[in-house]
Amino acid sequence: MTTLNQVFVSEIIGTGLLTMLGVGVVANVLLPKSKGIALDTGRWNLIAWGWGLAVYAGVWAAWRSGAHLNPAVTIGIAVTGQEEFVEGVPVNLTSILVYFAGELVGAFLGAVVAWLAYQNHYQEELDPVLKRATFATVPEIRNYAWNTITEVIGTFVLVFVILMLGNSPHELGPLAVALLVVGIGMSLGGPTGYAINPARDLGPRIAHAILPIRGKGSSDWAYSWVPIVGPLIGGALGGLLATVV
Repeated sequence: MTTLNQVFVSEIIGTGLLTMLGVGVVANVLLPKSKGIALDTGRWNLIAWGWGLAVYAGVWAAWRSGAHLNPAVTIGIAVTGQEEFVEGVPVNLTSILVYFAGELVGAFLGAVVAWLAYQNHYQEELDPVLKRATFATVPEIRNYAWNTITEVIGTFVLVFVILMLGNSPHELGPLAVALLVVGIGMSLGGPTGYAINPARDLGPRIAHAILPIRGKGSSDWAYSWVPIVGPLIGGALGGLLATVV
């Protein structure tokens, strides 16, 4: 039985997410120095949909492990108190570290294969920042504290909604998660490029540092902690809230 208190809290959370993402998408395409303005709306939409469909493919491919694909999701599930990640895999430090390792190695290898596909293009003259941006995230306005907060918010939305999907009678599966990632990218991706996944940023950043890319410049390790710390905090908060509601 649902209580009026649960109705009240549920409506606050749902309407709050709706408004946050709605205001965010307008901010992304109107405010100066956001990704939506810096890259123009058409290119940013292509990026957002491309990453969403990438998640869609990854979730299907990794069904056996529960398709976390993201240390923030792993942490979010762990803090809910769930006993197993998937049948036969208990939630403990060892399994968490195995998930982390698989996610990081996969992200690194995926970036290397993408580089192989575009290898000739990486040899062309191009701003080193843009070359790095194909691998790892780059904030439009560098402010470590606020960049971290942006990543916390985006990842909180990702993990919280993913966990709440399990409470809804639907058969959308990976498609629902893919559309969620598109929405986050369009609405909250403007300030930082929305890593919302430590492995997705760190693995490709390591690849950028190692690969023989002409004129690639710095891998920007000074910023690298932001897309690690922010998503881990956001994932934990999303998991904690999911246990409450």
